[in-house]
Amino acid sequence: MSEFSLSEPLWRPSAPCRLDAFRAEVEREFGLVLDDYDALYHWSIREPAAFWQTLWRFAEVRSSREADAVLVDGERLPGARWFVGARLNFAANLLRRRDGGVALEFYGEDRVRATWSWRRLYDTVSRLAQALRAQGVGPGDRVVGLTPNMPETVAAMLAAASLGAVWSSCSPDFGVAGVLDRFGQIGPKVLFASDGYRYNGKAIDLRDKLAELAKALPGLERMVVWNYAGGAPELAAIPRAQALDEFVAPYRADEIAFAAMPFDAPLYILYSSGTTGQPKCIVHGAGGTLLQHLKEHILHGDLADGDRLLYYTTCGWMMWNWMVSALAVGATLVLYDGAPLLNDAPDVLWRIAEETRLTHFGTSAKYLSALEKAGVEPGERYDLADLRFIYSTGSPLLPASYDYVYRAIKPDVALCSISGGTDIVSCFALGCPAKPVYRGELQARGLGMAVEVWNEAGEPVVGEKGELVCVKPFPSMPLGFWNDADGTKYRAAYFERFPGVWVHGDWAELTARGGLVIHGRSDTVLNPGGVRIGTAEIYRQVETVPEVLESLAIGQDWQGDVRVVLFVRLAAGLTLDDELQQTIRTRIRTHTTPRHVPARIVQVADIPRTQSGKLVELAVREVVHGRPVKNVTALANPEALALFRDLAELAV
Repeated sequence: MSEFSLSEPLWRPSAPCRLDAFRAEVEREFGLVLDDYDALYHWSIREPAAFWQTLWRFAEVRSSREADAVLVDGERLPGARWFVGARLNFAANLLRRRDGGVALEFYGEDRVRATWSWRRLYDTVSRLAQALRAQGVGPGDRVVGLTPNMPETVAAMLAAASLGAVWSSCSPDFGVAGVLDRFGQIGPKVLFASDGYRYNGKAIDLRDKLAELAKALPGLERMVVWNYAGGAPELAAIPRAQALDEFVAPYRADEIAFAAMPFDAPLYILYSSGTTGQPKCIVHGAGGTLLQHLKEHILHGDLADGDRLLYYTTCGWMMWNWMVSALAVGATLVLYDGAPLLNDAPDVLWRIAEETRLTHFGTSAKYLSALEKAGVEPGERYDLADLRFIYSTGSPLLPASYDYVYRAIKPDVALCSISGGTDIVSCFALGCPAKPVYRGELQARGLGMAVEVWNEAGEPVVGEKGELVCVKPFPSMPLGFWNDADGTKYRAAYFERFPGVWVHGDWAELTARGGLVIHGRSDTVLNPGGVRIGTAEIYRQVETVPEVLESLAIGQDWQGDVRVVLFVRLAAGLTLDDELQQTIRTRIRTHTTPRHVPARIVQVADIPRTQSGKLVELAVREVVHGRPVKNVTALANPEALALFRDLAELAV
C-alpha cells in the first residue's frame, strides 16, 4: 500500500467553481451525467475532440476563423493536428481589455514600482508592434528578450506575438555564453533588454553584456533597451542599440492589426536546461499554448476577471509564459523581480501579497522549504484573506511543506502542487478546485491529458512507481525542435522508450484516488542492489531535519554496484558530525527502507542548480565520477560544481 493512501485531506472545496460550471455545460451539451471531477476527466480523454472544442467555446477563444476539423490523425503520437483551418492571434486573446483597470503591478524588490492599466498595456503593445513591423519583423521572425520580469517584457512579447513573430527570452543573470547557446541557435532579428536589474539590494549593470551580445549574435538588426528604474539608458557603447522610447517615438497608439495565424503557428521557443549538452530549442504553437493555459487557469485554478496572480519566476523559466497567459481571463498580474528572500526582508513576497490582495500565489517548492527553514510565518504577520490558491512547482513539494503551508501561511487555502514543464509549456498534473488536497500528493491529472504510470514492461500501474507517460496527443505538444527538420531529435527525446507514447522523464506514482506523487526524475533514479529509488523519496525525509537547508543524492558506481551518496548543505555555522549523520540516517531508515540509507553523507557549502532553481543531480554525478560536464555556464552557480570534485570522503 502506498504511503500516501491513508492520509486525511488538508483542504476540502467549499464553494462552487468554474470547473463545476464547465462540467454542467458538458452534461447539457452531450446528455451526460458526470458526478465528479474524475468522471469529467475520463470523458475528456475518451472524447478529446469534444473536450477541447467545448473548452474553446467555454473559454471564449477569439479567432477570425473557426476550425474545419478539431482533431486530425488523432491516433498519431506525434503527428496529430489540432483545430485545422482555424485562424487566431495569441496576443489578441490576452489583450481583450483596454480600460483603466490594473493589468500589471510591478515590484522591483523595494526600489522600483510601476502600475500599468489595461489601456496602457494595449497602447504600448500597439506602438511596439508598429515599430517592429517597420523594422521588418513579420510572421516566423524571432524576437528575443534578455529581460527582468517587468511590464516592458510583457509588452514586447505581446507585440511580437501580435505580428505572428516568435518570442524567446532568457533571464538577465544568464552569462554571455549561456545566452549565445540559446539565442545563437535561433537567429533573432530584434533583442529587447533592460540596461540592468536588481537582486538582493544590489544593482547589476547589463550594458557590457549587451555590447558583447550585439557583436556576437548572428543576424541581429536591432537591440531595444530601456532603463530599469526609468529614464534614458546610456547606450553609446552598444552596437545597433536604441532606447525604447526612441524606438516607438514615431508611432501613435492605435488599433492593433493582429495577424491571423494558424493554430499551429510557432509562438514561443523555450530551452532545455543545457546541462547535458547544448540546450534544445523547443518550439511551441500559439493555439495549443493558449488553449492549454486557458484550461489550466480557468478550470484548474478557478482564475477569473478581477483576480490577482503573482508567480515568482524569471523570464528564463516556462512559468513566466504560463503566468502571462492569465491576462486572457482578465486577471491582474503582480510581477516581482529580484530576490524572493531579501536579506533584510525574507517575507517580501507576502507583504506584496497583502498590499495587492493576491488571490493566487505561485512559487517553487524550494522557496517554501527555505521559508520554513528561515522561520518565516506569513500568516501571523500579514492579512491574506483574499488568497485562495498557492501553486508550487519546479521540484516535488515535500509533505513537510504541505504541513508548513497550512500551519504558517493559511489553513483554508488550496495548495496546488503542479507538474509538467518546459517540454509542454504547461502541466500534466495540477490542482483541482473540486477535489480535496492530500499531503504530499498532486491533486489530479489535467483534463484532456491521458496520463498514466507505466512499469518496466510498459503496463499501466496504480500504487506503484514507474514512468510517467501520456498515451494520447494533446494540443500543447511541441511543434518540434528548432533546426530538427525531420524530427529525429524530437522523437528521440520523448518517444524512443515506448514508441507512440510520450515519456516525460518523471518517476511517479498514480494513487488510487487519482492523484499523483512525483518521486524525482527517472534519469536520476538511484539503483542500489537493483532497487529503483526516486531521489525525492530521500529528500522528503532529509529536509525535515532542521539543520539541513537542502540536499542532493546521487548513485556512485562502487565495487560493481551502486551506492547512495547524500550531499547536504547545512545552516550557517554547523558542521556535519557523527551525531547529525546518525540523525539523518535514522530518519531515512525509519520512514523509507534500508536501501534508501546513504552509504556516505558529505557536507558541501553549496549545491549547483539551474537558472530556474532545480538541483542538477546529473551534473554532480558526472563530476563525482570524473567525467566532463557540458555547458557548465548553463548553471546559476557553476562554481559550486568544483566542490564535488575529488572528494576524499568518496574514495573510501
